[in-house]
Amino acid sequence: MDTIGARFARPEPRRRVRDFVAGLLAPLPVKNCWTIAEHAGDDGPGGMQDLIGRASWDDALVRADVRDFVAQRLGHADGILVVDETGDLKKGVHTVGVQRQYSGTAGKIENCQLAVHLSYASPLGHTLVDVALYLPRSWADDPQRRTEAGVPDSVTFATKPQLARALIDTAVAGGLPCRWVTGDEAYGGDPHLATALRAHQLGYVLAVACTHRVPTGHGVQQSGQIAAALPSTAWQRMSAGDGAKGFRYHDWAFVDLPKAEDQHGGRHWMLIRRNRTTGELAFYRCWSPHPVPLHHLVTVAGRRWSIEESFQATKSGLGLDQHQHRRWKAWHRWTTLVIAAHAFLTAAATLSTSSVTSVPDGLIAITVNELRRLFHALIIEPARPRADAITWSIYRRRHQHAAKTSHYTRQALTEP
Repeated sequence: MDTIGARFARPEPRRRVRDFVAGLLAPLPVKNCWTIAEHAGDDGPGGMQDLIGRASWDDALVRADVRDFVAQRLGHADGILVVDETGDLKKGVHTVGVQRQYSGTAGKIENCQLAVHLSYASPLGHTLVDVALYLPRSWADDPQRRTEAGVPDSVTFATKPQLARALIDTAVAGGLPCRWVTGDEAYGGDPHLATALRAHQLGYVLAVACTHRVPTGHGVQQSGQIAAALPSTAWQRMSAGDGAKGFRYHDWAFVDLPKAEDQHGGRHWMLIRRNRTTGELAFYRCWSPHPVPLHHLVTVAGRRWSIEESFQATKSGLGLDQHQHRRWKAWHRWTTLVIAAHAFLTAAATLSTSSVTSVPDGLIAITVNELRRLFHALIIEPARPRADAITWSIYRRRHQHAAKTSHYTRQALTEP
């Protein structure tokens, strides 16, 4: 509230938004304006509904405050911007942006909303920082639906890569310290996004399809053709980061692409990942204003998983996809306050595992989900005996530490 409170002119909405975020942090089985109002002790949902739908405040300015907070608490010169979309399954046709479209969350075509999210990852932690709702052309070109859903006149149809570019432009203009961008094939296949990143002097590791064509010394070739021609000595076994069940080892190779150079200079590569068990290949277009070693590109590629972890934490714990709002403004306000709650938890979890408060032996570091439980038990509802909450926290972390140690030990015994 010290970060975003100034965006709410009167004390009543400031208290209301404080109670709203406390409800998002609470372990409610379902999160909506009714359950959050009940948790806050209100006599009805009207106040919370007014905060989300009708009160006077600017969600874009609140996200800007959250971005500044993240820059202060998690900022690092080697910060990585991660772009990805997530889908919320919906019924009916009246909720803004809903239509039958492919959802990576569901893995198939469903009736859903899609939103492009921007996440920030650094050695200190990772959190969501900004969002843009994808408005399909069927909505963008329909004046009646736009009016009913309150879509601003300034909003026009934009592809998901175009939305990602706008989010990145805003983050860079806002001073969020970053050096890299990563994303999946939906973004790696768009040459205009890559050009914009080079103009910002932002390095990138963007996934592309096996049919992606690149200029080489032997002419224009597809990614798959380049991989097939590599000798066995080109592959190196590296970890893309540590996971819950061990280091994420793959075989990696990268190929210099000097023919891809343009007015922005820098170095272009094709990065290729090979699954050690199945032999399945994945491809990445990479660029950096300065030469970097292979392990640096591998590290950036591995950080893309962090936004999936953020989606899981915000959906399972903070109600990102549980809103019941049909209109443009209400959707953005709900999502903005979820992003603010997630950024708070991430920063607090990072503080709890700093060098000042080192993690005791036999426990994993406090996670965002674990901190949410503790914060609710110790701060939001302090009437509960604190010893109970702490005892359960230690039990869960000890159990998780034992499981993690077992996984790493088993991996070390089977590693050639």
